[in-house]
Amino acid sequence: MTAFFLLPFLWLATTAYKPSRDMFSVPPTLLFQPTLEQFGTVLRLFDVRSLLSSSLLIAAGSVSLSLLLGVPAGYALARSSSRYATAAAYFFMALRMVPAVAALIPFYLMMRDVGLLGSWVSVVLINSMLNSAFVTWMMFLYFRGLPKELEEAALTDGCTMFGAFWLAGLPAVRSGVVASALFCLIFSWNDFLYPMFLTRLSSKPLSVALLAAFGTKDITWGALGALAHFSTIPIVLIVLVLNRYFVQGLTKGIH
Repeated sequence: MTAFFLLPFLWLATTAYKPSRDMFSVPPTLLFQPTLEQFGTVLRLFDVRSLLSSSLLIAAGSVSLSLLLGVPAGYALARSSSRYATAAAYFFMALRMVPAVAALIPFYLMMRDVGLLGSWVSVVLINSMLNSAFVTWMMFLYFRGLPKELEEAALTDGCTMFGAFWLAGLPAVRSGVVASALFCLIFSWNDFLYPMFLTRLSSKPLSVALLAAFGTKDITWGALGALAHFSTIPIVLIVLVLNRYFVQGLTKGIH
């Protein structure tokens, strides 16, 4: 079943290396002379360096701000004695489920009024708003499963409340932080709707550039396949490098 649904992605990946005459041959050509013609076309028509820079800036900014807000918030909810703490954590989870288009128009007007419309900063802010809610929920689960005695021992040794969080609690949930960061990275890297409407041509990321392959008369499948390589390979490499922490975070985060 997985192989069946991966066939379209395999076709798109191989299309980037096929000569134009072999793309739609019937039956499909399995053996062909690979060419980098499509990549040359993409590098000639698109400023790939600028697109990659915008994607990296948006992803890095969103992940950093989401962790900065979400990790302490999740810790505060997990250690709160209020009976409403769990309900607040569920509220943050529900906030992440808000349809993207529902927040687009009001946020567009806000960014226009404060002069940030057209910059990647506006995309970082709205992604951070949604992703920090997700991080808060995730870290709430991790910290709730962490024994309080660990931080109490740090307090006994003379740490402040923040010191106990920073020196005892946070290192113990490192895999959870990495898992949350990877989720936020994937959300931000693949985001299309907000960058489409909130950025200008010079600040658009790769996810929006893929739309340029769709013309009024046809779809340039070769260019789309080549652009998909630039859009996919960086995020796949990052996930592969951090895969160990990602799996640990997924398996230890539910209590």
